[in-house]
Amino acid sequence: MLWIVLTIVAYLFGALANILDKFLLGSKRFSSAPVYAFYVGVFSLWAVFFAPFGLRVPTFSGLFACFLGGITFLLGILLLYFAISKAQASQVVPVVGAVLPLATFFISLPLQAEKLSMVQVFGILFLIFGGLLISFDLPLQFGKKKFFIGFFYAIGAGIALAVSYVVFKYLSQSENFVTWYVWTRVGGFLGALALLLVPVWRKEIFASFHIHHKNKKQVVSTGVIFVGNKVVGGLSSLLLTYAITLGSVTLINSLVSIQYAFVLVLAWLVSQKYHQIFEEKLYFWDWMQKIAAIGVIATGIFFIK
Repeated sequence: MLWIVLTIVAYLFGALANILDKFLLGSKRFSSAPVYAFYVGVFSLWAVFFAPFGLRVPTFSGLFACFLGGITFLLGILLLYFAISKAQASQVVPVVGAVLPLATFFISLPLQAEKLSMVQVFGILFLIFGGLLISFDLPLQFGKKKFFIGFFYAIGAGIALAVSYVVFKYLSQSENFVTWYVWTRVGGFLGALALLLVPVWRKEIFASFHIHHKNKKQVVSTGVIFVGNKVVGGLSSLLLTYAITLGSVTLINSLVSIQYAFVLVLAWLVSQKYHQIFEEKLYFWDWMQKIAAIGVIATGIFFIK
């Protein structure tokens, strides 16, 4: 199925974007998650370059849905950045991946937007379990924190992204791809402007506009990494949103768990040089736990096909 191939490639690009996000936030190239999310929201306006290929102005309700989807999507990545700035990327991504399909499924039920077989539901449960298995340090010990710092931000990110993806699926049934894709990205830009309403965040964002001469070289390198990251992330988002128009949004969100495998390998490789940023502690039993989780995830993928 084409949508499965597009989804897997999208999550590969997404994993690379997650690693670059962690690098930019962990190295303090961006002072905080809201500052980073602001620039991401502004950068999302690049989607207007698709305008000549079929953009039109939707109805008022359609435009509202586009803006709602875009703003909710930005909220999701803001919470994701909060989580990534506080924890290991290889912990955050699986939790988001586990929450996404579950939240999508329950949100879609009242809309009767998703019809899944029992085998596919079984596969989703495997994917959720595989995603959670990687999130805990085993064995669990009583009296100690069971969740990593940033865990609840990751939960919130999964729910917000699920809402946005359900809205995207709804829009894809009434608007052409270019129209809903561009207008939801405009919604993301509006979400970025909304971040300025929070005084602390506004101060941090305005402070990021000032470039000190002694930091020009780092600013340039940060800009190059950021743009490269957003191009990769944009390709991931583009492929994912197109896949949503072809397949089940719940199943597509379930497949996000395989993004962990990509994140794990990339994080481990990068941590060899930037250990102070990534802090990926992978001993023998860590690998065994993660390999078991990947096996569970692979089983889930088999059932949802």
